Amino acid sequence: SFATCREIMSRRGDSGTGSENVYRLKPDHYMHILDNNNNVTRVLTGPRTYTKLDHETITLPPTPMIQIPPRHWCTISNPVVRGDDGKPILDNLGATKVRLGDNEIRFEQPPFPLYPDEVVLNGTISALTIVPQYEGLKLKALRPVENRAAGEVWQFLGPGTYIPRIEVQIVERIKAAVVKDGTALWLRAICDTTDATGTQRLAGENYLWREPGTYMPSVDEEIVDHVSPQILTQSKALHLEAIRNFTDALGKKRAAGEQWLLTYTDAEEYLITPDEKKLSDINVTVVGLNQYCIVENVWKGGKAVLGKQEIREGPTSFFLNPGEKIVGGIQEVYVLSSSEAVLLQAKMATESEEDGKKVPRAPGDRWMIYGPRTFLPPLDVKVVEKRCNIPLAANEGIYIRDQLTGQIRTIVGQTYMLKANEALWEKPLPDVVEKQLLKQGSAHSEYIEGGKGSRRSGRDKSKVVRYQLPHNTVCQVYDFKSRSQRIVFGPSMVMLGPDEEFTILSLSGSEWVAGEPNVVRPKQPDMIKAIFLFLGPDTMSDIFNVETADHTRLSLQLSYNWYFDVAAGDDEAAKKCFNVPDFVGDACKAVASRVRGRVAAITFDDFHKNSANVVRAAVFGMEKDGKTIRSELRFPSNGLVLSGVDIQVAECVDQRTRDSLQKSVKLAIEITIASQEAEARHKAEALEQTAKGQLERQIITDKSSCEKERKLLLELQAESATIESTGGAKAEAKANAASSSIDGKSEVEQAQLQADAAAELATVELSNLTATREANIAHQSVLNKLEIDKQREMAAIDVGKFSKAVGAIGKETIASMARAGPEMQARMLKGLGLQGYMLTDGNSPINLMNTAQSMVGNMA
Repeated sequence: SFATCREIMSRRGDSGTGSENVYRLKPDHYMHILDNNNNVTRVLTGPRTYTKLDHETITLPPTPMIQIPPRHWCTISNPVVRGDDGKPILDNLGATKVRLGDNEIRFEQPPFPLYPDEVVLNGTISALTIVPQYEGLKLKALRPVENRAAGEVWQFLGPGTYIPRIEVQIVERIKAAVVKDGTALWLRAICDTTDATGTQRLAGENYLWREPGTYMPSVDEEIVDHVSPQILTQSKALHLEAIRNFTDALGKKRAAGEQWLLTYTDAEEYLITPDEKKLSDINVTVVGLNQYCIVENVWKGGKAVLGKQEIREGPTSFFLNPGEKIVGGIQEVYVLSSSEAVLLQAKMATESEEDGKKVPRAPGDRWMIYGPRTFLPPLDVKVVEKRCNIPLAANEGIYIRDQLTGQIRTIVGQTYMLKANEALWEKPLPDVVEKQLLKQGSAHSEYIEGGKGSRRSGRDKSKVVRYQLPHNTVCQVYDFKSRSQRIVFGPSMVMLGPDEEFTILSLSGSEWVAGEPNVVRPKQPDMIKAIFLFLGPDTMSDIFNVETADHTRLSLQLSYNWYFDVAAGDDEAAKKCFNVPDFVGDACKAVASRVRGRVAAITFDDFHKNSANVVRAAVFGMEKDGKTIRSELRFPSNGLVLSGVDIQVAECVDQRTRDSLQKSVKLAIEITIASQEAEARHKAEALEQTAKGQLERQIITDKSSCEKERKLLLELQAESATIESTGGAKAEAKANAASSSIDGKSEVEQAQLQADAAAELATVELSNLTATREANIAHQSVLNKLEIDKQREMAAIDVGKFSKAVGAIGKETIASMARAGPEMQARMLKGLGLQGYMLTDGNSPINLMNTAQSMVGNMA
């Protein structure tokens, strides 16, 4: 709008300073003026001054002309129509004709203005595109141009400068690909074309360019990838597959889908073509010494025979062909020592060699191969396992089962090798026995009281079950096959046969609490599982309630001493011990019943006064005389003997009775304590009086001794003072005399030492002076000698030098040099024509040569 133009002109400062209608155009500037009468816009260029008329509007204020530097260009949209002379063509109204929607490229030229509707596309001026060597431009015709149809694509190859055209579009910038020696370019034809070698290519066809150097793909080709060679070594091969029918680089015809192995014997390096693909790298399989492997789907005649197997024994190395695989990996050849063997099983009908003879084997047959030897199993034989001699000590054994008959036997105390039809048999045991075997070695009291015995690792079930019985124990083993039992006394080692089992004892006990190990609780059945009996002597405790005749309920905790009356080696007596499965529970129940019956017949006071006798009489019973208590209680059914009973705790169950009993006990204790305190106090007073008398007597004795010692001290002090007064004067006189004597002797010795030092110093100085002078003389002599030698050698050098110079120049040359000066001067004087003479007294020599030379110099 007009307001906008006025604002722009005011900012630019190009308008006249005197009036807003006056415009001063600088050189290379222009402006657009709209004539409102005919609605025509014209261009006004500088330098000039223009006064705007009233019917005119400035549509474009003064603006610099477009300047295109050398080797640059720009695109003008909506260019004006120009005539043959290059000037714009005007219509009948004087407006410039415009090619609307068209573009025009302008290159280096003088500055020019933009006519109305003309615009610099994108507002940029660009440099000409320089295409270096090995690069190019892919061009596309937007409209027919120079015998090229619209849409046709071609290349502009460097080196050169590309001149842009409106009809041509730059599709992309391309670069030549560098093909190194041994590599290739994977090319694909975009359309039907002819490649650089003259070969016809169909659209979509892939092929390789192998020539080293640079390669510029044509417009009908595209580079898919750079192909690097696959390096083949002795440890690496290629597994390839054909994508389509073709002939490979080695000249072999390949069918689509065919797979093959390429090794370093075929080629050291290989370029994979587009007609084939690499499936994988195959590493060499190395079979070492004393190793072998089984290869399945072996190649034969260039094809894999599915299911066929082959043994390859080391040392060897090979590549697996396509489809081949190693079954079970690389295995070690069986190296058997004299104590080893392998168990074999035939997978099909075959023959084995034993002692040099052929032995037929049916499928499923088993036999052994013994060492020492190496054994490589053939394909028709399966190695079941490798066996070794089983060394057994005297108290060790194993269970062996004959797999043909099913019979189980025990081998003990020898080295044994299983036969082909034999196998180790694992003997099952109840969980209770397993736990006891893990705790073996612990004392009977430990597992009776809670079982914190040492734990061991799980046992080998194929080894004979062993149990080490502790001292003074007995164990019963039952044989289910023969229905017999045997007794073993400890200490001993029990070894079970295949059909033998331990007799398990289930004993009553109380729960063991870690925090209260000494608290006795009522017995409960089946608390302890044991496989042997401790014959005793030992103790067991029980707690139960009783009621007296006056209905006082008491809680008693009794401890019993017990043992089994069984002599070592008496199997019949020992068998009786196992007649009662729970001797603890039965004994405790029987004793508790006896005590309850006895206590129920007496009052609380009687029981309180005679509790020990009452309990012992109830437990052991009375002799026939009715007065003497028996010393033990025997149980004939199992030989158990109770030899002693002790009341550990006896307390009332009723709280009030318990409180009264505690009060009476407390009162009795207080009375006893008071009497003991009075007796102690009386004894203390008597001892105190005795001690006081002895103390006073000792004080008097000590004072008498002190006075005697004091008298002796005073006598010694007086004698010491006398000696001190007389001895001080004598000592002082003797000390003065000795001091004077010592001072005199020290002065004499000091004078003597000073004289000796002066004499020694003079001697040393004389010696030093003498040595210095002798050294100086010797040094000067050496220097003089060196100087003489130096002068002599220099004279010899000069003589030799002069002699050599004279010899080199020659006598005649020296003479000619001596005559050259005077002769030349004489000739010069002669040439000057001077004649004369000179008189001299003969005393002063005259250098005629110099005179002649001076004369010649002056003449010059």
